[in-house]
Amino acid sequence: MSATASPSSPHASSWEWAQTALLVANLGLTTLANGGYGAPIAQVTALLTGALVVVHCLANFRLRAGGPASHPAGWMLLPFLAVALANVWWITPVPWLGWRDWLGWAQMIAVFWVVLNGLRSRGPRRVVFFALVTLGVIGVGLSCYQRFIDPTWRMIGGARGPEFLGRASGSFSIPNSFAGFLLLLLPAVAALTFRRAASAMERVWWGWVGLVLGFGLILTISRGAWVSLVLALSIWPLLAAQGGWRRRSALALGVLVGLSLLAAVVVMKYPGARERFTQLVLDAGEKTRPVIWRGAWQLWLDRPAWGHGAGSYNVLFERHRPEGFRDEPLWAHNEYLNTLSDYGAIGFGLCFGAAVWIGLRGVVRAGGDGRRTRQQWLGDPAVHAGWGVGVLAFGLQLGLDFHFKIPALALAFAVVSALAVGAAWSVAPRTEGSGAAAASAWLVVAALTATSVVFFFSPLLEAEGLRVGARRAIDRLSSVAVGQSDYGRVLPLAQESLRQATARDSRNAQAWADLAYATASMAHVVPLRSSEFGQQAEVAANRALDTSVVCSEFWIRRGVARDLQGRWAEAGNDFGTAVSLAPADALAWHYYADHLSRRPATRESAEAALDFCLRLDPGNQAGLALRQRLAITKIAP
Repeated sequence: MSATASPSSPHASSWEWAQTALLVANLGLTTLANGGYGAPIAQVTALLTGALVVVHCLANFRLRAGGPASHPAGWMLLPFLAVALANVWWITPVPWLGWRDWLGWAQMIAVFWVVLNGLRSRGPRRVVFFALVTLGVIGVGLSCYQRFIDPTWRMIGGARGPEFLGRASGSFSIPNSFAGFLLLLLPAVAALTFRRAASAMERVWWGWVGLVLGFGLILTISRGAWVSLVLALSIWPLLAAQGGWRRRSALALGVLVGLSLLAAVVVMKYPGARERFTQLVLDAGEKTRPVIWRGAWQLWLDRPAWGHGAGSYNVLFERHRPEGFRDEPLWAHNEYLNTLSDYGAIGFGLCFGAAVWIGLRGVVRAGGDGRRTRQQWLGDPAVHAGWGVGVLAFGLQLGLDFHFKIPALALAFAVVSALAVGAAWSVAPRTEGSGAAAASAWLVVAALTATSVVFFFSPLLEAEGLRVGARRAIDRLSSVAVGQSDYGRVLPLAQESLRQATARDSRNAQAWADLAYATASMAHVVPLRSSEFGQQAEVAANRALDTSVVCSEFWIRRGVARDLQGRWAEAGNDFGTAVSLAPADALAWHYYADHLSRRPATRESAEAALDFCLRLDPGNQAGLALRQRLAITKIAP
């Protein structure tokens, strides 16, 4: 038997089933573990994705002539991946973030390729789709638990934030992510319910599944997801319906009106949804996202061709942070703007231009190929259309969220996209002898994948997991009075974790900066060794700055370390650089004010810096404490 069965064959090879098992395991683990968000889970996801690629390469190594050729849609995305890799090597100012960002793109494209080229038989494709539907149903069950029993419950980690109370997120961290997952599934499930060839039992079963998933989407109260689904269902008749433009437009308008009326009923009958849409009206739209979007747009205008570099958005947003905006965006909450900011117009065009070309080519091809096989549901054009609508709705919601940064959503999107493209756009058989010619290349790809995942990306993610845990422990000390025993207990453990992190990944500049933070904080535990701790912290801060000079926090860490050594003038230069990099960051101004307060001659400057800090953030506790201290020393005899 060949390594990969023919697309028309119902029988799958053992290689296909091996790929299916790895993919289903990856989807299940990643989706149920907070959507794969967090370095420890991301490490497991990377290992499983790497294993999937290796097995796929070995399957192709064994493939003989006469099998199907690699699908052209998969090749279309590889130029972007290559440009993104070059971006990480030569452009990004934050390489430790850039590598993790590139890994996310690589995993999504790899899964798209494997499903498109490696799962060609009906059985594996059905299993993968059923796995996604099962995960969706499980997620709705978890959502009901959150909504009606324990609103603070989350699959992994601490309690959900208060901003999400009343909204369900299933196995994900945030409701919008779970809504995006459901968008990929709902249209196809609806198509399975109403397709002409469905039996009564199939209609009942898929109708029940559709109601469950639809109820889950309502529980998320994700306005962006609801609007995206309505728009996608309204746009699809214009692209794929039969007949002239007048008939297509009338059908699209009818769908839009019908779904809008249904949404209005949900809003009127469901208090949570009514509150969310009322808030939208009162706020005249979004309050936070436009600020974040403007920052991304301004960053792109600064470097429109190649962008600022992979993973750089959150750090460089400080350049354009408006006064009084105190949120930490992490990403632009818009994948299109985020890609423009990081990879520029060239990367954006290679990524989303290729995606649009693939989608339109699939729509055109579906008109010719997809109507011939109605005997089973995988060949039904209505199901193909459902996959396409789900992908379109997901793509529309990408304008409001950062779905590609959530591993489970990126993988699910890749799977459904590959199913849709593979169903609508078939490929010709492989030419005689081409399998043998490509065998060595597949072995090279397998070796590179295994080596990079095990020896590069796995340590990178392991180090980040250690760093995040240590930093959270340090940050919790902010609510503890200086001098309490918690400092002496927590800080040494945090230092040890951060040393392990920097040993596993010496490129993680944030880990070096956090080590400087923990080391300098030891001066609160043993004040007599302040100068010694300052020297050690400066070494760690220098390692961070050797990697990146655009992060204001790194300069702050070195400034604190130099202050502990009595090197006031040098520390002043560091704090001055920090506030120049983050001119609207209240924390940077607090540190600068604290530094200036150490000399009587610069007391007025310290008060001015502190006033600006509190103007940016009136509730800044560290700033208020410094103001109180300055007031006491001012009136002291």
